[in-house]
Amino acid sequence: MKIVNGASLQPRCGGAPKKIVLLLHGFGSSGTDMITLAPQWQDALPDTLFLAPHAPQRCGMMGSGYQWWGLSGFAPSALAAGAASAAPAIDAFIDRKLAQYGLSEADLALIGFSQGTMMALHVALRRPREVAAVVGYSGMLAGTLGLDRAAGPKPPILLVHGTADPVVPIAALHMSESELKRLDVDVTTHISPGVGHSVDQVGLRLGRDFVAEAFTR
Repeated sequence: MKIVNGASLQPRCGGAPKKIVLLLHGFGSSGTDMITLAPQWQDALPDTLFLAPHAPQRCGMMGSGYQWWGLSGFAPSALAAGAASAAPAIDAFIDRKLAQYGLSEADLALIGFSQGTMMALHVALRRPREVAAVVGYSGMLAGTLGLDRAAGPKPPILLVHGTADPVVPIAALHMSESELKRLDVDVTTHISPGVGHSVDQVGLRLGRDFVAEAFTR
């Protein structure tokens, strides 16, 4: 499958992009929904191109939305298999966009929400070269198969999760943090009190600042 459409926001500076922020939406959502985060980040990232592709599959449960893979359950094996099946499309999209703008992984940050967080983590931890940063909202690490503590990319990661999330419980954040630390990945977490399966303004600001700082390294 191939990613062929979605939403984007050009750099505020008006010139050619020097950075790319890739926004990966959740199950049943779309790039059109996810791109709404971008205007709130533009002031801090004026030379950044924001890309929010639609996942390649239409979501059968939600007619107007998309899915990275069909959710048959939250069993770890099912999540790992689903993320692995969707990863090649995202990797190909990244390769295409980096080549198009003459940029490298050091100029790229991955931002995910829910199922998009699973994809951002899966892809970033398996790319041949390290991306600048990963921010995951309301999601989780979908398996560690093929990850090596001694080798492989270890980008800085920020995980943000609401305590009142009824879809992906807050326990997923703690599990993901533990697994990432076991792999010697630099992970930062923020727990949003009373927030459900969404992102509040504090979480958005933390994500923006995390990416802006990563791009200056």
